[in-house]
Amino acid sequence: MIEDLKVGVLGEHASNLGGIIAKQIGEEVNVPSYIVDPVVVDELEDVARISGMPEISRASVVHALNQKAIARRYAREINKKYEDINLIVAHMGGGVSVGAHKNGKIVDVANALDGEGPFSPERSGGLPVGALVKMCFSGKYTQDEIKKKIKGNGGLVAYLNTNDAREVEERIEAGDEKAKLVYEAMAYQISKEIGASAAVLKGDVKAILLTGGIAYSKNVYRNDCR
Repeated sequence: MIEDLKVGVLGEHASNLGGIIAKQIGEEVNVPSYIVDPVVVDELEDVARISGMPEISRASVVHALNQKAIARRYAREINKKYEDINLIVAHMGGGVSVGAHKNGKIVDVANALDGEGPFSPERSGGLPVGALVKMCFSGKYTQDEIKKKIKGNGGLVAYLNTNDAREVEERIEAGDEKAKLVYEAMAYQISKEIGASAAVLKGDVKAILLTGGIAYSKNVYRNDCR
């Protein structure tokens, strides 16, 4: 696990440091270190792994730690077991992931780190593949530059030069029509992903839970997600 975290097998993220730090602290004070809820889990059903191209399998990259914590809290609030209900959880922060939770497992989710699903404050989300291939071979960009466009400089950063949703909402209130359109487009894509997750669960959904910083938005964006 430590080696996988160091090299970023499924992508580079600040959360990769968690396991490394825990191991170092455990060794220093001579106590065991454990992972109880990892930041990413792979519980995809086999059918969800098929991508449409045999050389590429779909991967489970999701804000699992937060999603599962929120799902369990909701289950407690309604006096149910997380393992006995189906939920859709949308984490909306710098990245966005929408998970289909079936009886305690995240059985399907778009790869929130490497270019699937809705765009977010910092990530491009799913893109038209043909146009992306042309960009990759245009000679204008290096591989690292393309990767940075997908995660880090995508989404709101690319369109509006900020990753701060609060700033975008202030711009909307001030009459910025471009900011309004882009923000609504992000909400539209998240809503569409939630709908797709409902299909995965065959409509048997106890609740749709919104979490992450943007879930606190009182703007039209949150109304769209509803």
